[in-house]
Parts: sequence; structure tokens; C-alpha cells
Amino acid sequence: MAIDRRKSDHIRINLEKDVQFPRLTTGLEHYRFVHQSLPEMHLNEVDAGVELFGKRLDAPILISSMTGGAQEAARINRNLAEAAQARGVAMGLGSQRAGIERDDAAATFRVRSVAPDILLFANLGAVQLNYGYTVDECRRAVAMIEADALILHLNPLQEVLQPEGDFDWRGLLPKIEAVCRTLGAPVIAKEVGWGISERAARQLIDAGISAIDVAGAGGTSWSQVEMHRATSERARRLAAAFGDWGIPTAESLTTAARVRREMEREDVTLLASGGIRNGQEIAKCLALGADLVGLASPFLAAAVESADAVMDELDLLRDELRIAMFSSGARDIQALRQPGVLREQQNVDLAD
Repeated sequence: MAIDRRKSDHIRINLEKDVQFPRLTTGLEHYRFVHQSLPEMHLNEVDAGVELFGKRLDAPILISSMTGGAQEAARINRNLAEAAQARGVAMGLGSQRAGIERDDAAATFRVRSVAPDILLFANLGAVQLNYGYTVDECRRAVAMIEADALILHLNPLQEVLQPEGDFDWRGLLPKIEAVCRTLGAPVIAKEVGWGISERAARQLIDAGISAIDVAGAGGTSWSQVEMHRATSERARRLAAAFGDWGIPTAESLTTAARVRREMEREDVTLLASGGIRNGQEIAKCLALGADLVGLASPFLAAAVESADAVMDELDLLRDELRIAMFSSGARDIQALRQPGVLREQQNVDLAD
């Protein structure tokens, strides 16, 4: 199946079908902030801004990689980028393989004309390094959109559930290391919704990765997406069997933060995504060690509508984040991470 058709299917299914994990959750519901009745500050004093990859963000929010390559993706990406520029947040593009292989598809990714100042991430599938791609294609992806960094996404389960998937993941780590060493731009390793394990985090940090996006389980399940794309009953059942596979976001995030600390590599930027749906969950991820928090699903329907709709969603998330900080007595992100601000609850009612 052509890449643009697959990308169109992904957009349609995410908008029209229930593709959440059937039972598995992010695990963030097991954490609660300690409410402070005397925050001793004005709400306007709360500063959620951060600096990452040499750029200042008004809030540590990433519009996560979603799409590109299909014609409808051009409008979606443009709306997302306009909103990111207006609200001072970061943005990642979807996999740019289609743009590398077809000049006409490259235009669906180009958003710098409407977002000249944002922190912007290019994106390629890491497995393509086993199928002929080299650092040259990685440089082309960065140059194509004038990106600040390159995401190499890791999606082995999704690939093996696709009839057109790439199944050979042998010897990939040395190739990722070579890209990190020679690209000339920061490289981010990102899962797509099943989480980064302790072993993978250690391997990636040793390979020279600049950042890790744990992209844990509990939000959109790409096995569920592939189940809806399946053209046979056998393929549908196979994808459905992995509906609840993965490492929950909170577990993957806390593991990666511990690994980073144990390896004395606090210079490695840590991104959290996977099922994040509101500002309180953004705050929890920041308190657990994330430097930047990504969301995709909450923005997709808004981006289909307009840039203003995306801005409205960003405004709500930012307000929820700042109110969570205010009510926890945290003036800035560093204060949010202090011991005792966030506590783990052992027996949480999941219906809460």
C-alpha cells in the first residue's frame, strides 16, 4: 500500500474509531499532588516556561508527531504549526519518509513559513536505517523542514502488525549511534506508544542520543489502529491480541529518569508522551522528571477544524498546568519536582 494511503488511513481511524488501550492505563492516576491551602503567591507569578535545545518555550508542551505525506496532512500540520507559533510551544512532524521519497509529499511537512520561531522536530523511522537510509536521508529530513532536531521513532510492534511493515530490526543500534555522531543536530529516540524499557534507555544513552521520548502505553494503541486497518480476520485478531501491550507512561518515565540519573547523564533531555490528556497530567510528568510533555490525540480533531481550535486546546492545557502548579505551591517547573510535591498513591480508585 502507498505511504500516502496508509497515512490517510491513520488519520481517518484516529478520528473515527476507538483506538485507546482497552484496559491498560498510563499509570499517572496513581499519583496525586499535595494540595497547598496557602500557596503564598499570585497566580500570575507561576512560570511554566522552559528552555530546550536553545529555544525558550512559554510552556513545556510538545504537539507530538502525528502526520504528513497525505494531502489532508498539509492543512493539519499548518494549523498545528500556526498554533504552536502563537502559543510558544514545540512541535514534531510525522514520519517524513514520504517526503524523502516523493518531492510532492515534502510540501505537506513544511511549516516554517507559518512557524519561524518554534522548536521543531523532524522525524524518520529508525528501522529505515536497515532499509537503505543513511545519515544523508536524516540530514535531508532535517533540512526539509529546517528542524532543530531529528526524531528517530521506534515502532517494532506496529511494523510487524502491518502487512507492508519492516520486520528486520537487527543491528540497528550501531546505525543510530552513527547518526548521533555525524548528523550535526540533536537526535531524539521516540517510541510511538508502547514505552521505553530500562534496557533500551541505557542502550540509547550509550549510543549518544540527545533525548528520549518514552511515549508510553495508556493512550492511543497503534495495535488497535492496525486492527482497524486489517484486511483479513486473521490480521485483525493478531493486532487485537496486542491491544494492551506495553509499558505504561508513568512507569517508563520514572524508569528513564532513574536511568539518566544513575548514568550521570542529566544532559539527556527526557520527553514524556503517551495518553496525556490534560494539564494536571502534564504537571505530573514534569514532576516525575520530564523536561517536555507531548500530546497528539487531543490536538488532532482540533487541527482538522482550525488553528484557532488548536490554540483553544493549548490555552486550556496551559491554564490547567499553571493552576496545578499554583495549587501545589510551585512557582516554576523546578519547584514542581521537589520532594513531597507529588506523591504516589497505592490504592487509587481507577474510576476516579
